[in-house]
Amino acid sequence: MISFVNDYSENACPEILDALIKTNYEGNPAYSNDEHSRIASDYIKKKIQCVSAEVQILMGGTQTNLIASAAFLRPHEAVIAVHTGHICVHETGAIESTGHKCIEVNGYEGKVTPLDVEKVCGPQHWDHAGILTVKPRMVYISQSTEVGTVYSAAELRSLRDICDKYDLLLFCDGARLSSALDCSDVTMPILASLCDAFYIGGTKNGALFGEAMVIVNTALQQEFRFIAKQRGGMLAKGWLLGLQFEILMKDGLFEKCGIHANRMAHILKKELTRIGIKFTIDSPSNQLFPILPNAILELLKSDFAWEVISTIDDSHTEIRLVTSWATKEKDVRFFIEKLEGLYINV
Repeated sequence: MISFVNDYSENACPEILDALIKTNYEGNPAYSNDEHSRIASDYIKKKIQCVSAEVQILMGGTQTNLIASAAFLRPHEAVIAVHTGHICVHETGAIESTGHKCIEVNGYEGKVTPLDVEKVCGPQHWDHAGILTVKPRMVYISQSTEVGTVYSAAELRSLRDICDKYDLLLFCDGARLSSALDCSDVTMPILASLCDAFYIGGTKNGALFGEAMVIVNTALQQEFRFIAKQRGGMLAKGWLLGLQFEILMKDGLFEKCGIHANRMAHILKKELTRIGIKFTIDSPSNQLFPILPNAILELLKSDFAWEVISTIDDSHTEIRLVTSWATKEKDVRFFIEKLEGLYINV
């Protein structure tokens, strides 16, 4: 079975597995107080060009988003996010479990816009409601988004401006950041210059697990590790996280993972377009959302796996195809070959 379900079905890049084996008997201090975590942190600070940032590597994306909300917000404060955002759809109410409301906005192509923020925070809302509602305090975005789109540097700067206007924090979920870096003009230094905090995803970018939280705003750094520990985010064997990010950051492996994933997705997109298949959104990243006839999907499912997104009509379904650092070009070509053969014969 060839899977295009997600970008974390395989274990990890061989370079990471090799490093884990080589350091198996090393012996390290616990709770990220080890040399590998320090080196990983230094690599990240150098890459983002911000030596004053605090880096703490946590286990998973949901946990990282949850801890960010718990650490950065006061009890009456809320998070603004697009309605398709990961924290609104795929995290089982994790943000709400911290006592903070998610304020959902419509967005555009999966992205929060300055107009969305203006509608939530502007006088047309507050002159009416005031302290009767939760107070918006943080804007949550992801790069890339849940629908595969990416923010441009100009879009991020506009968001930063509206956040500054209303004294809001800007937090970026970077679960698929390696893919986004390859297909947008937003670099890690740009991300660090415009966001109060963001994380660099490992789970979906070649690591076994792990997400590197980067806190740029020094006001948010104070006692963050206490809250991370309280919320179950401090791994006793923290060097396992540090070592993986040391390897990902050392020689551009992180970026290479995104480049490969995108290249595989671009082949898929080009060939699907050639066949005549339409997409629900024009995604430049490693997530594609084609619309396929149900009859053809039924014939493909014995060889391939994907995620069903929505029903288009009685005979068509929107699916998601995701490529990763581990996707083989021969598997992509095989999928296209099978699909094209079915289109000819059905």
